[in-house]
Amino acid sequence: MNRITSTGLVVGGLLGAGVLLAACSAADGKTKTPEAVVAAPISVAPLLVEAQPIVRYIRATGTLVAEEQADVAAETAGRVVATPIERGTAVGTGTELIRLSATETDAQVQEADANAGQIEARLGITPEAPFNANAVPEVQNAKASYDLAQSEFARIRSLLDQKVVSQSEFEQRRTQLEAMRQQYEAAKNTAAQQFQSLQAARARVTLARKALADTVVRAPFAGLVAERLVSVGDYVTRGMKVAVVVRVNPLRAELTVPEQFIASVAVGQPITFEVDAYADRQFTGKIRFVSPALKAEQRALTVEATVPNPGGELKPGLFATARIQQPNPTPGLMVPATAVVTAAGSSRVYVVNGDHAEARVVSLGQTVGSMVEISNGLKSGDRVATTNLTKLADGTAIAK
Repeated sequence: MNRITSTGLVVGGLLGAGVLLAACSAADGKTKTPEAVVAAPISVAPLLVEAQPIVRYIRATGTLVAEEQADVAAETAGRVVATPIERGTAVGTGTELIRLSATETDAQVQEADANAGQIEARLGITPEAPFNANAVPEVQNAKASYDLAQSEFARIRSLLDQKVVSQSEFEQRRTQLEAMRQQYEAAKNTAAQQFQSLQAARARVTLARKALADTVVRAPFAGLVAERLVSVGDYVTRGMKVAVVVRVNPLRAELTVPEQFIASVAVGQPITFEVDAYADRQFTGKIRFVSPALKAEQRALTVEATVPNPGGELKPGLFATARIQQPNPTPGLMVPATAVVTAAGSSRVYVVNGDHAEARVVSLGQTVGSMVEISNGLKSGDRVATTNLTKLADGTAIAK
């Protein structure tokens, strides 16, 4: 009985002391109850949302490919004696790629030159004197004989008129004149035939010289050697591929555009694109081709853009993420990207509604520099918070 009484006195004393302390604290204003604690308003630097023109872009993906690629083949048969290029070698138009043995073709050129020279000498042709059938020695001899026969026939005709020679002798001289004429015509025809033979011989010279030139396989255009397929000592045949050359400046970007945007794509439109190899850089190009038909399996349009590549940083085969600029800007609501909070795949902004913040779930559109478009969830005239977003929640008091 005494123990219980003692405990009650202690508890009662503590409760009394607590009530007295609370009363004293309330009286001096230094301590308040939890119900009396009110959060201070937060400054949010509100921004007025207004519609402004935005340059629109179509997003497309694709691959960089070489502007041109040539499988260079040998145009004559022979054994490889030199390979002055390797993979990756930069070459210009006409740069030597492969050289074949020229011993046989060089001999063919000399033979063809000799045959043509022989016929030229027979016809009396020189660089200063073009072909003239009457200047050929055989033709000149035949003409001289014909001229002499004409003179003799004229003399015999006059003697016949004077009854000095017989009719039979006159007929004999006329037959000789006709024979001389035919010999003269035959000599001219022979000279003409020899000139045609000269033309054929000159054609063989041209072919022989081409065969000699073809012993050196050259680059068809400026670019890079992608492959070298033969080595010194290999024997190549006519038409055999020996190297692959690609042109990498400019490149082509083959892009796939979704079906709903095909009406907004045209030749001449500029593009910008990025590649993973240079994540901090943007490259530019211009559309030069729009496919006349969609790819049925993808329901998408293929377009090609020309991409300058003077430094050669870009390589064929790189994956590109591109933006195709639209010709006419359209209005949109833009806010600073820092005014948008994105979490768990959902984006929201805080709209200043009177003296408190209102959380709004929004849909994002195009990004322009440090600004982002709000395509749904805001209207022109709204004011959004731009600072202290981490301190805000739906209903948080806003400082005026």
